Amino acid sequence: MSDAITHYRQLREFTRDELSYVLEMAGYPLSADAIGLMENRERGVTVDDLVALAHALDTTPAVMLAHIPIDMPAPEGPLATGLPADVDQAELRAWIEGKTTLDHDARVRWCEEKVSRLRVRSAHIEEQLQGAYAEIRELGELMEQEADALPVQMLHAQVREGQYALNQVELALALAEQKLDGLQQSTL
Repeated sequence: MSDAITHYRQLREFTRDELSYVLEMAGYPLSADAIGLMENRERGVTVDDLVALAHALDTTPAVMLAHIPIDMPAPEGPLATGLPADVDQAELRAWIEGKTTLDHDARVRWCEEKVSRLRVRSAHIEEQLQGAYAEIRELGELMEQEADALPVQMLHAQVREGQYALNQVELALALAEQKLDGLQQSTL
């Protein structure tokens, strides 16, 4: 929660004093010092605090609860107390929002859907990348002669971005398939 409060406060470009003022105007007085204590993990965040802060920061309690700092190292255990260790941020958020449960069958379905979405995305990126490669082949000599031209540079950038996106999706797909296999094996 501490990182979520800081993240969304900074995203809204609020100082702690400004956030305190917004909360007070909404009928939930919370001092800038109290907000600082929460952000520094020196004060717990109550459910009432969470609801008021989420509203003041123009987000939802579910988003704040499921927030994972971008620089957080891979957790050694679960993202939240009492949850299976392999629940990822998207699944956690969906569970918090009531869109899924965390029983075994629901988790298998969640993984199957994720694998399916990633396969579609991978095929789409691969198709775009093949289109860019075909355009490069069609341009042939012109690509070499006009290497400094903006359209040529943009086409090369598109290929690099496509290759990077494809690598990322393929990695995510491999991890999702591995998780799905593990969940399916645990039912045998």
